[in-house]
Amino acid sequence: MEISKIRNFSIVAHIDHGKSTLADRIIEICGGMDERTKKDQVLDSMDIERERGITIKAQTVRLNYKHTDGNSYQLNILDTPGHVDFSYEVSRSLSACEGSLLVVDSTQGVEAQTLANAYQAIDANHEILPVLNKADLPASEPEQVKEDIEQTIGIDASEAHLVSAKTGLGVKELIEEIISKLPSPTNEGQDLKALLVDSWYDNYLGVTVLVRILDGEMKKGMKVKFLSNGQQYNIDRIGYFTPEINYCDSLKAGEIGFINASIKSVADCKVGDTITELNNNSVKPLPGFKPSLPVVFCGIYPVDTSDYEHLKESFEKLALNDSSFTYENETSAALGYGFRCGCLGLLHLEVITERLRREFNLDLITTAPGVVYKIIDRNKNEKIIRNPSELPDPAEIDKILEPWVKSTIIVPQDYLGTVINLCIEKRGKQTNLNIQNNRAILEMELPLNEIVIDFYDKLKSYSKGYASFDYQVYDYFEGDLVKLNILVNSETVDAFSNIVHKTRAETIGRRICNKLKDLIPRQNFQIPIQAAIYGKIIARETIKAFRKDVTAKLYGGDVSRKKKLLEKQKKGKKRMKQFGNVEIPQTAFFEALKIGDEN
Repeated sequence: MEISKIRNFSIVAHIDHGKSTLADRIIEICGGMDERTKKDQVLDSMDIERERGITIKAQTVRLNYKHTDGNSYQLNILDTPGHVDFSYEVSRSLSACEGSLLVVDSTQGVEAQTLANAYQAIDANHEILPVLNKADLPASEPEQVKEDIEQTIGIDASEAHLVSAKTGLGVKELIEEIISKLPSPTNEGQDLKALLVDSWYDNYLGVTVLVRILDGEMKKGMKVKFLSNGQQYNIDRIGYFTPEINYCDSLKAGEIGFINASIKSVADCKVGDTITELNNNSVKPLPGFKPSLPVVFCGIYPVDTSDYEHLKESFEKLALNDSSFTYENETSAALGYGFRCGCLGLLHLEVITERLRREFNLDLITTAPGVVYKIIDRNKNEKIIRNPSELPDPAEIDKILEPWVKSTIIVPQDYLGTVINLCIEKRGKQTNLNIQNNRAILEMELPLNEIVIDFYDKLKSYSKGYASFDYQVYDYFEGDLVKLNILVNSETVDAFSNIVHKTRAETIGRRICNKLKDLIPRQNFQIPIQAAIYGKIIARETIKAFRKDVTAKLYGGDVSRKKKLLEKQKKGKKRMKQFGNVEIPQTAFFEALKIGDEN
């Protein structure tokens, strides 16, 4: 197909504004699925995506559409995730396109992630087409939302299309508009230059690589090289998705498709890499993408210690399809052998644990999510700390640095006061506040460790679900941080250790002790539960021992007989306490750590 007849575009929006549903309707109208194969969220291939109604992986599809001018056009759609944890998927999708559909829910208006994704599209020099979805609902306010888009994002929304992705209203007209308004790709030379957009592992095909051809042509049987690592491959198969797999002989400039080239490992395929012909040395590498950096770390352990090898294999397989999470071996005195995992956020962590449970049938224990800290020691050396147990002796530490984020919170004005109070409670600093049409756009700087556990849930409950939140890690700052240890029967339990702010240490320590008192079953001896900072006990709870009435068999006689038996019992319990290991149930670990900041 001629390059002027190709349109590559992505669909960006806030979570739940109807991206995947709109993609479904466009695929349906262009004949990508018939009544037999029709299903909702056709581009969401994972069960978790379907159940939760969220997109995790960016997906691509090629469609043919006959325009009213009589010409046939090729449309390449990239559906993108809306959640902040998967924003790296958005950036890679945008780089493969020339235009974007900015979908905004006409009942909700512009939200935090709409803003973030729109700015990403502007940075990528995209032609942006505003689309107002859910126009069929009675609560729809198109004129107000248009004004909202113009004021908040700064793009012209006067000709924004009204559609209903659910019913198909206005979608056909939107496709016509995409063809007439969005630019076609350009071809600058004959030499092959392709962008590596994504890679994943398929059980049947091996490593599959998604590419966007920028210049030249990629043919079946061609020898190619990856510029980042110099790896050489022979292309076995070339194809594209409609969303079904279709094989072809070549991909031309402007087209998006996939290749199989007997690649052994997904790790060899760096997202943002440049692919060219083997003998071509004149092609310069593309700028690529920033690597996705994990921001939340947590320990994942098997409930049954014999499942360790199975868990290791599962991680290796999972890493093939999700290159954004990292893992390394870790051991804990309480939990045995496991892994320290790095994720892009709490939702990402939840998705990974859920996939391990479903796809690999594993029972897991997850420790408290924490963030990466930096330590400057007395010799001015910098050390990275991913786990509280790695924290050196306080005498060796000069200062502890913690990551901070820049966040945008969009909230109705009525809830602004409570949201600001919540942010101040979390040690936040306000940097900017704009109020438009009874909606406040609040910009805050917050420490990452305060928001990873329960900030989002609280924000939603304080604002009756109306607030939206987006953040970006930007720098490390010194913080007054301490390591909080939890001791059960005078032994430190690593899994409960946490790095917290000094002002909140006592409150959190008391809360965990109180919680554990209810979660750990009683034993035959008394169990002290203590919270300590640098060896100083700051909170304590005691689990009382079971008491057996050893004097029950006595009747009559001297009181000294009774005393003798009680003394004997006391000595026995003392001895038991010396040797007694406390059994902590698996449920206690997550329950105790989940408490966050309950009031």
